[in-house]
Amino acid sequence: MASVNIIVGSHVWVEDPKLAWKDGEVIKIHGQDLHVKTSDGKEVVAKIAKVFPKDTETPPGGVDDMTKLSYLHEPGVLQNLATRYELNEIYTYTGNILIAVNPFQRLPHLYDTHMMEQYKGAAFGELSPHVFAVADVAYRAMINEGKSNSILVSGESGAGKTETTKMLMRYLAHLGGRSGVEGRTVEQQVLESNPVLEAFGNAKTVRNNNSSRFGKFVEIQFDKSGRISGAAIRTYLLERSRVCQISNPERNYHCFYLLCAAPAEEVERYKLQNPKSFHYLNQSKYYELDGVNDAEEYLATRRAMDIVGISEEEQDAIFRVVAAILHLGNVEFAKGEEIDSSVIKDEQSRFHLNMTAELLKCDAKSLEDALITRVMITPEEVITRTLDPEAALGSRDALAKTIYSRLFDWIVEKINISIGQDPNSKSIIGVLDIYGFESFKTNSFEQFCINFTNEKLQQHFNQHVFKMEQEEYEKEEINWSYIEFVDNQDVLDLIEKKPGGIIALLDEACMFPKSTHETFAQKLYQTYPKNKRFIKPKLSRTSFTISHYAGEVTYQADLFLDKNKDYVVAEHQVLLTASKCTFVAGLFPPLPEESSKSSKFSSIGSRFKLQLQSLMETLSSTEPHYIRCVKPNNALKPCIFENLNVIQQLRCGGVLEAIRISCAGYPTRRTFYEFLLRFGVLAPEVLAGSYDDKVACQMILDKKGLKGYQMGKTKVFLRAGQMAELDARRAEVLGNAAKIIQRQIRTYIMRKEFVSLRQAAIQLQSCWRAMLSCKLYEQLRREAAALKIQKNFRCHVAHITYTTLHSSAIMLQTGMRAMVARNDFRFRKHTKAAIKIQEFISLLLLQCL
Repeated sequence: MASVNIIVGSHVWVEDPKLAWKDGEVIKIHGQDLHVKTSDGKEVVAKIAKVFPKDTETPPGGVDDMTKLSYLHEPGVLQNLATRYELNEIYTYTGNILIAVNPFQRLPHLYDTHMMEQYKGAAFGELSPHVFAVADVAYRAMINEGKSNSILVSGESGAGKTETTKMLMRYLAHLGGRSGVEGRTVEQQVLESNPVLEAFGNAKTVRNNNSSRFGKFVEIQFDKSGRISGAAIRTYLLERSRVCQISNPERNYHCFYLLCAAPAEEVERYKLQNPKSFHYLNQSKYYELDGVNDAEEYLATRRAMDIVGISEEEQDAIFRVVAAILHLGNVEFAKGEEIDSSVIKDEQSRFHLNMTAELLKCDAKSLEDALITRVMITPEEVITRTLDPEAALGSRDALAKTIYSRLFDWIVEKINISIGQDPNSKSIIGVLDIYGFESFKTNSFEQFCINFTNEKLQQHFNQHVFKMEQEEYEKEEINWSYIEFVDNQDVLDLIEKKPGGIIALLDEACMFPKSTHETFAQKLYQTYPKNKRFIKPKLSRTSFTISHYAGEVTYQADLFLDKNKDYVVAEHQVLLTASKCTFVAGLFPPLPEESSKSSKFSSIGSRFKLQLQSLMETLSSTEPHYIRCVKPNNALKPCIFENLNVIQQLRCGGVLEAIRISCAGYPTRRTFYEFLLRFGVLAPEVLAGSYDDKVACQMILDKKGLKGYQMGKTKVFLRAGQMAELDARRAEVLGNAAKIIQRQIRTYIMRKEFVSLRQAAIQLQSCWRAMLSCKLYEQLRREAAALKIQKNFRCHVAHITYTTLHSSAIMLQTGMRAMVARNDFRFRKHTKAAIKIQEFISLLLLQCL
């Protein structure tokens, strides 16, 4: 990441130990250190080389094709998947690769007949991402181009590979189904083969309750008219060791538990008991699966076996062999009287030995001898050697594993015969359901082979992705010849090269009787001291680490030699070939005379390498399509998306490797219209002119001084980091424009606020003055009213006084006149008094007026 791409204010992704990646904003840059304020409010310091730019313009619901992301990098991919998963959008494209995130819940509306009809004939990418879209593209390509196609489904245990494979076959059956032999359709038999194969090839593991412990390639054959005409199922590397060795919280293969839950008459017939009573099952304390009824599953398996053409008699023989293996596991040994010899331990062991012999229809004494003795043939004589108890247990387990693997191979072959293959078929669609990359605390030979397979498939995947990149470049007519393609051939050479590869050294060690896991490990250390893909752990003498494309895996070599040896012990072969049960005898056909006298070594690793080589040749002859299944959480519950878990699976599934390949070329592609829409602000004068879109894009890029980009016919192709550089310059231009806009808006807002405040002040003043005037008016009015009242009161008092005095004067005058007649003197005297009173009243009236 170039520092020019990151500026203060940039939105970036920084690493986080819990969430894998956390988004934040750059608040300070100091040399090569960035100070980032994350979305949860914390401030972290990160190296500039370890941060990635975040696209703040990504749609809220994410994008359905991650090639549409502006920044095609790990945190961007993770965030897009998480966003879509929250909306129950479990499918997302990365180009023509489909990523399927297990929802851990039923979504029937996604897989009904109506949905199948919608995707039938629809162009890829026209509708939302879906497993049906991939199947439809494969089918249309086969019909239109006459070329075989393959769909590779991968992912870790619990990611949903088996369910995805079922949906693919359902859709292909919907497109090309027709009746087959005996009224049963070919597609029905193929689909019904799933529960049969799951019963005998699937088991509960740490990560999944129904984990396929084998690889499966279903070859669906079509006739000229595009109808299904036949099918074949090929299997790879059944985990044989699981028959005898399991640990908590895992289970053995489902069929053992189904048989123990069979109807009472069958349980009695095979003298079975609770799973806890069998050694091959009670090494783990997990006997039942949540939400699964083994009794019902047993009947469902029998019905499925009917559909795929396994007769009632053959079904009984199959479960008789399964019961025999359970009883065989309970046979124990004790030290015999002779040195390094062994005998049947007790009566309980003797009972299980006899039951094993009865079920396999062989002689009990011969079975006992085959378990505790070995016959060595020399040119001079035949020597019978006894085995000690430990070796006898190894012999017992070897027999159990051999019988079970032969049984599984027979079931697969029977299904193929029953379904029927079309020798005249010109086209096939192959569906590969194979185990994903595995890395546990303890990794043994099975993980080694599984990861070897994934390295091979990853190389095929990388080549396909690079080819798709080339086709895109050629379609757009751009120069791509200088793009370097980094291969993982060095890892494959380390594993499979002959001579000198790990498998070759393992085979060599297996052929020497004195070889041990320690001598094998030491041989590896001596052979690859400077190989950058091979690492010797410091604290172990028997472990080795391989640097795979998905990360380093440490393998424990302790059981590599035992698990690589696949020979049928001569005594076991003779015993079972002579079985009176034609089914059992058919599992062990007579060997050529020269090979029947001794136990000849056969390498599982080498045979698996040949199988894988054959598979790769088949895949190379087809047009591949990829589905990467992802398990969002280890709790196997819906609505939980664990970032660290998903990131690891994206690495293991090669999705991030595909992104790395894309980044080696031109990871960012934008149509001319999209480019101008996003970056036209960098050169407004270009947009103002009447230039062709392609020319306009070229002018913008040249103006900004970018080098190494390419102009296609319809798209601009940018190298890794150039999108971030353009975005940084766009952010700068937009930032400056934003400042101008902000300044103008702030000026406008402040003036508007000022005018508003001034008008408010004037109005307030007016209101205040009016209020004061009202108060003054009221006061004056009240004062005037009070004066008027006083005046009226005085007038009223004067009037009353005047009236009273006037009345008194009249009365007095009247009296005085009356008295005048009597007494003139008195009349005069009163007259004077009346005159004075009148003068007083007049004076009083004058004062009042």
